[in-house]
Amino acid sequence: MAHRLLVRRMWTLSVKDIRCLSTSTAASSSFSTSLQSAKTRVSFLSPSRTLPHTLPLTSRREVSFNVQDNEDFTERVINSELPVLVDFHAQWCGPCKILGPRLEKAIAKQKGRVAMAKVDIDDHTDLAIEYGVSAVPTVIAMRGGDVVDHFVGIKDDDELDSFVSKVIGQ
Repeated sequence: MAHRLLVRRMWTLSVKDIRCLSTSTAASSSFSTSLQSAKTRVSFLSPSRTLPHTLPLTSRREVSFNVQDNEDFTERVINSELPVLVDFHAQWCGPCKILGPRLEKAIAKQKGRVAMAKVDIDDHTDLAIEYGVSAVPTVIAMRGGDVVDHFVGIKDDDELDSFVSKVIGQ
């Protein structure tokens, strides 16, 4: 209950009040004291709060994203202007957990020239069947809505970099 009260009080803070807190009573009373003594308050729930103009607007064009449904897949993969690597994976798949971060790293090196769509085969069985996925992890490279390449299983970092470069035409 004390933790819940602490969380409810945190909605207005000064920048100088933000620091790492433990869940001890001493930390709670120290936090309350610093809140009371703060001169400038910032409301994190204020509707008038805006993002700085220096941040780029990413809308729905992130480099790596989870596919939500068939319509989302069509919009963000099939109709994409960028080449897209589609990572068919499953939560229970050990090799998928190894490949996913490696693939994201290889894509990040390309600085926005390729995107990555993550499709959980348990949530989107229809997409897995449509693209002939019989084992995970399976990565399918698509350009202009067409499958241009694919691989099944794990690859090392150099092989992934080579695959991504080939897909974007380098």
